[in-house]
Amino acid sequence: MTDVLLIDDDTELCELLDDYLGADGFSVTAVHDGAEGLAQVLASSPAIVILDVMLPGMSGFDVLRELRAKGSRVPVLMLTARGDDLDRIVGLEMGADDYLAKPFNPRELVARIRAVQRRTRQASATATPIREVGDVRLDPATREVTRAGKPIELTSVEFGLLEALLAEAGQVVDREALTEAVLGRPYSPYDRAIDVHVSNLRRKLGAGRIKTVRGVGYQYADR
Repeated sequence: MTDVLLIDDDTELCELLDDYLGADGFSVTAVHDGAEGLAQVLASSPAIVILDVMLPGMSGFDVLRELRAKGSRVPVLMLTARGDDLDRIVGLEMGADDYLAKPFNPRELVARIRAVQRRTRQASATATPIREVGDVRLDPATREVTRAGKPIELTSVEFGLLEALLAEAGQVVDREALTEAVLGRPYSPYDRAIDVHVSNLRRKLGAGRIKTVRGVGYQYADR
């Protein structure tokens, strides 16, 4: 069973998702406070965290910031208010793997969790070669990335994104292909998730490595 940690102060929603996800084969633990949720993640290392932005005391953003600051790479799916693009973008920029706007269909939540599972299985089962382009080295076996010999901390989505770009270094990879390969879902014209993840990756790798091909996608400079 996949261990899911749900951090949300809406107790009715937590009970609903516990029943729904439980019937789908997931083991759900729900906490209703940000600080308690943070401690639970660090202590139990769940397979995925579903994290609401609006929490009493310690907000979802604060929880996410602390997790990434402590080196946790646990996949995090943020729950945001419907239509609040700023919350979604901020969450992704801080290291969230994906987001889902409230209210949502539980089936879509299951689909997002399944996508995370597929990425995890593929990462552990596929013996892909070490990728080296210029001074950047990516080792799929150890999930380690270095630049000029120095380690770079990436989230699971950023790692998958870099792996996909390095595999096609010098070639343009369209947004649709990246979204499906890295996020495990179809691309929507109004979905900025992959663009924000690229922006985060650029910031960590340094300028000039990932080029935008307007209206198409992205290209990792072959150098």
